Amino acid sequence: MRVQILGSGCKSCNELYDHTVEATRRFAEGAHSVEKVDDVDVFFRLGVTVTPALVIGEEVVSMGRVLAAEEIARLIEERCGDGA
Repeated sequence: MRVQILGSGCKSCNELYDHTVEATRRFAEGAHSVEKVDDVDVFFRLGVTVTPALVIGEEVVSMGRVLAAEEIARLIEERCGDGA
């Protein structure tokens, strides 16, 4: 599943990216791809008004917060069933 970090590249955006990469390491290799997105058009399309934002699949699950890796892993599991 695709996991995206939406943001401008600020410190918080980079921290959320790092935590997300850490969280996805808990699952089968290649099960999730993590990418940074700085395209404002994508922000508007998804309704993101505050960054950083975490998107799992096409669902915005967090805005304006740096989640811990454990929280991110739980959110991925909730959306993927078995976490893969």
